[in-house]
Amino acid sequence: MMPTRTRQWLANRMSSHLDWPASRALALKGDTTISVVLPARDEQETVGSIVSAIREALVERVPLVDELVVIDSRSADDTAKVAARAGATVHHQDDILSHLPGLWGKGEALWKSLAVTSGDVVVFVDSDIRNFGPHFVTGLVGPLLADPELVYVKGCYSRPLREADSFSPFDGGRVTELLARPLLNMCWPELSGFVQPLAGEYAGRRTALEAVPFVCGYGVEFALLVDLAELVGVDRMAQVDLGCREHSHQSTAALGRMAGQILDTAWSRMHRQGIVVPERPFSRGITQFVQTADGYESLDWDVEVSERPPMREVLAGSGAPRPRLPRS
Repeated sequence: MMPTRTRQWLANRMSSHLDWPASRALALKGDTTISVVLPARDEQETVGSIVSAIREALVERVPLVDELVVIDSRSADDTAKVAARAGATVHHQDDILSHLPGLWGKGEALWKSLAVTSGDVVVFVDSDIRNFGPHFVTGLVGPLLADPELVYVKGCYSRPLREADSFSPFDGGRVTELLARPLLNMCWPELSGFVQPLAGEYAGRRTALEAVPFVCGYGVEFALLVDLAELVGVDRMAQVDLGCREHSHQSTAALGRMAGQILDTAWSRMHRQGIVVPERPFSRGITQFVQTADGYESLDWDVEVSERPPMREVLAGSGAPRPRLPRS
């Protein structure tokens, strides 16, 4: 059963993107600066239309967004060129904080974006969305602009699953339902009200985002949810219904490896918070099987995730000047 406190949280901290049109967000903006960040790896088919939609609606038509940045994560296609032509400032992941050994993964791109942006509020949006609209941004920033006590806003939505010969309107979040949600209900029930805990669309105040570590792989969203709840409390977090989100889907085997990284992320936090105390080292590998003409072939994968420290510690130690946006 969902805890009573979580039900109360849902009643108080859940809204719809329809509540936050661009005009209302702009009226609430004041001198708050907003950075929108898209992590991108081989997304030339979709990143341009997303950047264009944000630029046209929320930079040119309504001056809500102050920075529109794409972090190119070692793309092998024309992602960077397409994003730049559409109007984004593009940074290559390995060029940021280049004195540090480069790591891989989406979380690395998100973490490094904090070093090259300066908005008071940072909005993260995945770059593979096929039905993107500016409401993905306005819905996320609206609650933060309206309530100074809020620190983090997570998007939620229906996630249809499209396959060659079928369509399921609500079956797109397989790792969420099979792994992330059971873990949260078991170990962090106060977070069980988040509909899409692994959603790639969320916004937070820079002060909070720079105060927590970033997991470099697919566990980044799970880690941010747990770590920010520990830092500021669930009452300073909220979620917004963004409607429907359509994107490309990964294979079941790829989702299995993703699940392994999320489980590694969750396990480290269970240990840090004293939820479990391991008596022996645990395995951070996963063995999967593919069927061949001769039977089954095993494939071994390392799903251990690396983790970056809070950005404010790194920047404080480097002495490098912080980027600054002009105040309007």
